[in-house]
Amino acid sequence: MIKKVDRNVARKKRHARVRKTVKGTPERPRLNVFRSSNHIYAQAIDDVTGTTLFSASTLSPELSHLRNSGGNIEAAKQVGELVAKKALERGIKEVVFDRGGYLYHGRVAALAEAARAAGLKF
Repeated sequence: MIKKVDRNVARKKRHARVRKTVKGTPERPRLNVFRSSNHIYAQAIDDVTGTTLFSASTLSPELSHLRNSGGNIEAAKQVGELVAKKALERGIKEVVFDRGGYLYHGRVAALAEAARAAGLKF
């Protein structure tokens, strides 16, 4: 019998492969992205100390108007702008982008492009 491939298991394998080489530092943290069917989340992680420096999502208080439409490209763009704003407030200009095993397409790409447009380098 042929087993159906679980997409999330495949994504976690891809993410683990990428995480072998992608490391975040206090000067250049790792910008991790997670997407669910209804929302998108991004956080900057310092892998040296294992701490989250800041995060943003469609559930953030700043983006409370996106509660019902957090799973679309427009919402991802606003999360990307918010992440860039929070990073620049903390003096972080460069990050390492970790797409979380997702394809660089759709909401993940929209978040990344919006963060770049708002002044973040990666």
